[in-house]
Amino acid sequence: MIQEKLRSMRKKQGISQEKMAKILSIDTSNYSRKERGETKIYNEEWQKLAKALQVSINDIKADAEVKTPSIVQFENSITEKNYYKIPDSIITNLEDYIDILKDQILKLKEENQNLRSKILS
Repeated sequence: MIQEKLRSMRKKQGISQEKMAKILSIDTSNYSRKERGETKIYNEEWQKLAKALQVSINDIKADAEVKTPSIVQFENSITEKNYYKIPDSIITNLEDYIDILKDQILKLKEENQNLRSKILS
């Protein structure tokens, strides 16, 4: 995730969250939420962060959006992307549940067909 890379780069350079917050002219708790990916980092803020870290914006964002098979992407109306790691066990359970529901649907369709045929005869 981009925010994880931002955090890592900030720590490598020994820059505190407090200093980054001052650079963005926001309070530390707000910066912390941005770094955790809870709130959006706007383009102007990315520019300030890159300048403070002495890197390009692309350096921060490069290879940060690579998805693994069990990563799910949600997009909200402001085109902000959030990625969530879903454990494989949950995926497997959901797939099993889907199979059960498909079986139930088939049985209900058969029952519906039988009832229709009884009504029509």
